Amino acid sequence: MIVRISADALAVACGADAVASEFQQAGHEVQRVSSWGMHWLEPLVDIGGEGFGPVTPADVAGILSGDRQLSIGPIEEHPFIARQTRLTFARAGKTRPLSLDDYGATGGWRGLQKARELAPETIVEQVTASGLRGRGGAGFPAGIKWKTVASAPGLQKYIVCNADEGDSGTFADRMLMEGDPYQLIEGMAIAALAVGADKGFIYLRSEYPHAIQTMRAAVDASRQIVAPFTLEVRVGAGAYVCGEETSLLNSLEGKRGEVRAKPPLPAISGLFGQPTAVNNVLTLAAVPHIIADGPEKYAELGLGRSRGTMPVQLAGNIKYGGLFEAGFGLSLRELVLDIGGGTASGRPIKAVQVGGPLGAYIPPQQFDIQFDYETYAGAGALIGHGGIVVFDDTADMARLARFAMHFCAEESCGKCTPCRIGAVRGRELLDRIISGNGRPVDAVEGLPQMHNATTAGRSHVDEVALLTDLCDTMKYGSLCALGGFTPYPVMSALRFWPEDFGLTRELVEGASA
Repeated sequence: MIVRISADALAVACGADAVASEFQQAGHEVQRVSSWGMHWLEPLVDIGGEGFGPVTPADVAGILSGDRQLSIGPIEEHPFIARQTRLTFARAGKTRPLSLDDYGATGGWRGLQKARELAPETIVEQVTASGLRGRGGAGFPAGIKWKTVASAPGLQKYIVCNADEGDSGTFADRMLMEGDPYQLIEGMAIAALAVGADKGFIYLRSEYPHAIQTMRAAVDASRQIVAPFTLEVRVGAGAYVCGEETSLLNSLEGKRGEVRAKPPLPAISGLFGQPTAVNNVLTLAAVPHIIADGPEKYAELGLGRSRGTMPVQLAGNIKYGGLFEAGFGLSLRELVLDIGGGTASGRPIKAVQVGGPLGAYIPPQQFDIQFDYETYAGAGALIGHGGIVVFDDTADMARLARFAMHFCAEESCGKCTPCRIGAVRGRELLDRIISGNGRPVDAVEGLPQMHNATTAGRSHVDEVALLTDLCDTMKYGSLCALGGFTPYPVMSALRFWPEDFGLTRELVEGASA
């Protein structure tokens, strides 16, 4: 009997190694495979397609003797899996990460083989026609970026994979690199054919040791398959700002991870001053499917200008946390309440943050918002990398808003004043508002006099107005999204939960007008 158990970092953290060892000691063959993405059930054991979870070593003897207490039935028929449209994670839970045989037997390398028969401009046209947009946060059309790199003059061109997944509540990049690394390599090799590159880099965060080990092994195992394209895995030092493409490029060059002013764009002058296509893991992993099956099939999924599928990551205080891949268009209500099952604590949901630590906090009254780029932008929110973090009614939104400013102050590269200074001043303002010891802004050293405020209430008005102005400056004046997006969680928390700041809605609306 073959027993399949995930080798994913989360499963390992939940005790999967000990469970695997117990099955092996019982005389059964154990295959370590990728994760299905049903994280609340890890360690999840697959025996002939039937799932058992979460399993501890003490449960193994009972399962082998026929105990079905932990059975979830056929895994692929589980509602969490059956409801998904899996492309990027089509192999999840089914294949051994480093097995070239498994990858080839499940359609691997078909996209690369087909791409080698196409002209570079045809590859670019097909990616453009698919509607694929960057899955790293900005949502920029991948085909347009590739066309720019392909047409830019340069002695050397590069493909760079941004695998510096640093947003809270995100784990799709890690899951794919640990579970299906050849898919990423194939996507990068196709991108290289499209733009005329023969060298690529995967920039991985140091906090992902399992992914680093797996990607390095996969790169070594596939060198002959993707030749003459060559790949290197580079490890960052953990700076959040290096998730921004120009900071990442500086880090790759051995420089300080600091944002570059644009223009020039990396597509024209990127790594070592040469034309460079910088794409996220999920963007590149979608490419083999587009080329192998045609752009029309991919474009049929989703809606509007948001085509294809998005691996949504459900995290935080949520009952059924994990990875859910589907076409754009689901509502937040479906994702959080129906699919995610509401809070793990059983308490009412107070807020959901979408798009990482710099994403807006969305209240339940906005849960009918559709999951697509334009709809979220219109609502003053971000899809980002597709991470969804749930908070119940015990969350203190004022403290969470303060964390956004604190996070920005800690992680700022220091290149631009709005981010470097603005985040510190924002944290100070929130401290005064939260403490209830507000004072007139003309008493704050270094700031110009605004009003002759004499009462605590009026001083709060001034400080909320000053915070609003500061957020506008950061939003429109910062060089990159770190400073530019920090106002999203701050202002959304202030707007929807003023009582957590000790303020009234009328005061906030008046001060923000």
